[in-house]
Amino acid sequence: MITLAIETATTACAVAVRDASGGVRAALLDNDRRHTEVLSQGIHDILQTAGLSPRDLQRIVVDRGPGLFTGLRVGLATASALAQGLGIECCGVTSLEVLAEEAAGLTSREVICLVDGRRGELFAQRFSVGAAVRALDEARVSTPEQVVAGLDGAALVGDGAHRYAELFLAAGATEILDVTVPSPAYALVVTDLRPRTDVSPLYMREADAVAHFTTRSS
Repeated sequence: MITLAIETATTACAVAVRDASGGVRAALLDNDRRHTEVLSQGIHDILQTAGLSPRDLQRIVVDRGPGLFTGLRVGLATASALAQGLGIECCGVTSLEVLAEEAAGLTSREVICLVDGRRGELFAQRFSVGAAVRALDEARVSTPEQVVAGLDGAALVGDGAHRYAELFLAAGATEILDVTVPSPAYALVVTDLRPRTDVSPLYMREADAVAHFTTRSS
């Protein structure tokens, strides 16, 4: 199935496309939160490189979070508009399960996927990555200290793991995988295994602007 995947949940903005032969092309468009500026042109460019037009697409996959509020909105709005305009299916994946899918090829341990939520917080979820990737708990907002308390030999993956790597290693973490942001190529894999049409945003907390306003008002 010819599929476009969109990743905007973290500081990175990336896309991937799979053509009719199953070949996958992926591109990191930006790593500095300029999602609005680069996403549309990036989609155009990767389709052109693959010899495809938007009308050739049969499915769109989008990361619905958790992650950075503004980036999520850009990706979800773009994916939904394209899917509606083309009359094709739009599937949602989470940033944490995409990280887990890539981690499955790098370790045999259980993994804790960590997306940096800023404000000293992490979006966290634990997975088994044996014969199949399986969530062991629900996605949650955690502090680095809470992650330390629940390490229990797990490997760590994601930009949150790298941001607090010194703390985690000092606490006994033995494996921090060299993966920081969810890959749209692995989002394609997740969707093949578990296709879901839920594209509602998984924010998990209020936007930074709301939090700042509330804090100042208090």
